[in-house]
Amino acid sequence: MTALRLGTRRSPLALAQAEEVRALLAAAGVDAEIVPLSTSGDEGATAPTGSATLKGLWIDKILDALGAGEIDVAVHSAKDLPAQDSFPIAAVPERADPRDVIVARRAKLPPAATIGTSSIRRRAQLLGSDPSLRFTELRGNVDTRLRKVELGEVDAAVLAAAGLQRLGLRPANATVLSIDEMVPSPGQGCLALQIRADDARAREALLPLDHAPSHRALNAERELVRLLDGGCDLPLGAYATAAGQGRVTIVAVVASADGELILRVAVEGPDELSAAQKAAEQLVAAGAAEILTDLGKSL
Repeated sequence: MTALRLGTRRSPLALAQAEEVRALLAAAGVDAEIVPLSTSGDEGATAPTGSATLKGLWIDKILDALGAGEIDVAVHSAKDLPAQDSFPIAAVPERADPRDVIVARRAKLPPAATIGTSSIRRRAQLLGSDPSLRFTELRGNVDTRLRKVELGEVDAAVLAAAGLQRLGLRPANATVLSIDEMVPSPGQGCLALQIRADDARAREALLPLDHAPSHRALNAERELVRLLDGGCDLPLGAYATAAGQGRVTIVAVVASADGELILRVAVEGPDELSAAQKAAEQLVAAGAAEILTDLGKSL
């Protein structure tokens, strides 16, 4: 049997994620090889922060290769996937730490510190807790962002704990933000393994890697994004957990870009779709639709 071809971006983090999947497959007795690919985002294409095409820039060429049969499995960070996509997610390995981390240059942030982040979600929630903070756009891979902190270009940067862990990085002056302090991006910490719908071989090979609670939690978060039409980088945070008997809880946040208005709900439902529906209804009733619509018009 030929090895499964795992398509991924060429960034150090993407390659580390693909290697994690390859190792899991090897433990299950399945041979796999990593196929690094460049996406439009890697090749310099841009889109405005918050635009509907932003996420697609980082996965487009990978999905093209999957559709063309050039790879068998597309390996993504789940938070990079739009809420609706044409390829099924065959497996979600056990979720890594979903939380965000502030990595600072010094042990204590100075007053009115400058935080590097390109995420409206992160900026809004941080402003909600400290309106004196200032922000600057910060892009690039994890090493680039950490280097800008070390060089003093920013006082601190916000990164995903899972990314740091997967790269084996333990930066000094790193503070993990609890879910109470910062609700993460939907899908943060999860890997999503996509296949062609008719590829029974890949589906069977990935079955041992699927962690049902993580998969169900991701389903809930993605459904909430879909219901709120927040497929782009908007100030929407969601974190779901799946318990026994199918029950799912979701903590979700929608915030105005300036952090002055933060809508937060915590709900429980009998399954992932019901929980997402309940969270969406409560957020919309509190004014979430207006926040997301107004922000979308301003981008």
